Amino acid sequence: MFATLDLDIRPGSGIGMFELGTSLWAVIDILRGLQHLFPQVEVKFDPEDSATTPVILHLRPHLDLLFSGYHQRLHTICVRKLREPHPPVMLRYKDTVISSSAEPLVRVHVSRTFGPTYPGDELKYPGIWFSFDDDNVNEGFKGGITHLEQRTQEVKRIFIRQKSVDGEERDALDEVLPCPIMHGDISSAVIKIHDGVDFSFFSSTLLLQVRIGETTAQDLTIDLGPPSRVHHKEDERMTIHSPNLQASEDDDFYNYFHHGVDFLISGQTHVVRKIIIHSNMPGSPLFQRYKRCPWQLEGKPEDDEDDSPPRKHFYDKFETIRRFLSPGEMLPSMLLDRTDEYDNITLPNSSTRLYGYDGVILEVNEASQVVTVMLF
Repeated sequence: MFATLDLDIRPGSGIGMFELGTSLWAVIDILRGLQHLFPQVEVKFDPEDSATTPVILHLRPHLDLLFSGYHQRLHTICVRKLREPHPPVMLRYKDTVISSSAEPLVRVHVSRTFGPTYPGDELKYPGIWFSFDDDNVNEGFKGGITHLEQRTQEVKRIFIRQKSVDGEERDALDEVLPCPIMHGDISSAVIKIHDGVDFSFFSSTLLLQVRIGETTAQDLTIDLGPPSRVHHKEDERMTIHSPNLQASEDDDFYNYFHHGVDFLISGQTHVVRKIIIHSNMPGSPLFQRYKRCPWQLEGKPEDDEDDSPPRKHFYDKFETIRRFLSPGEMLPSMLLDRTDEYDNITLPNSSTRLYGYDGVILEVNEASQVVTVMLF
């Protein structure tokens, strides 16, 4: 026996527990606690360009969630197979049931509920539209269809998107417009080598400047809130590559999974020693451990009056960033296998390479995308 999936529709805003503008990381985190409702979740993306590819979550059989490519924000929700009984789905609009497995939603009921709109194969309203095509099978207007047949056409799919600001239909590949669900999330992180990171936030004029050797753990807690986890630094394997082989201080990592950032805090001075920024590349070993932090790597200004120094972004290929950091020869790299720390775990493309530069280390996957930036 399947429990009924009871969802309220909010045009231009969301459906049920899903709100447009929510990050991919947050949605999958929600789904982990709802496996009884969504036991089958499939993640689809373009492996050739996972830095900017839109990501689709198939929550079989009823929901498809489309996320934008750059900021990985919930862009479009598609509800389909409304008559599928495993599990049954019930849709409400303003506390009124408009569709269930026993009572199909038809064109005339849509018009009665949402009012008049422009004619066409689909009924489109601000923030929502109703399709009479079942996936790729065209069941819209057909030659010779009668008025009665048109009125009783069954809705096969419902799409929910943000409402247009200028009246024009938004493209499926556009980024999500800023909305309340994004408030307090990082909108950009400008990395300044040998200095720190400047964080900007959605719906805020705050510029948070985190400086290596200056910003304290207390500063982070005040400005970013308590970390998701405080993790004691136990991995000392990298010290073998250091000329100073003495044991490091009793340091802690402040993990902000929901911001896509880690801070290494000195156990003696309690100031930031390192900053790690995560790109959340689909298909990479660390995918979905951290939210995407949309970083920019800032270069040196051409002169003292240069107000816009050159930058490279998280979606740039490693070859481009490498030439930006070091125009000379290719530096040697170290191989890192993320599965070495676990027994009986196998991941596709589990190996990455570490490239060290003055003040920064880049972790690069097999697709030549930078998955983490470590600033020290």
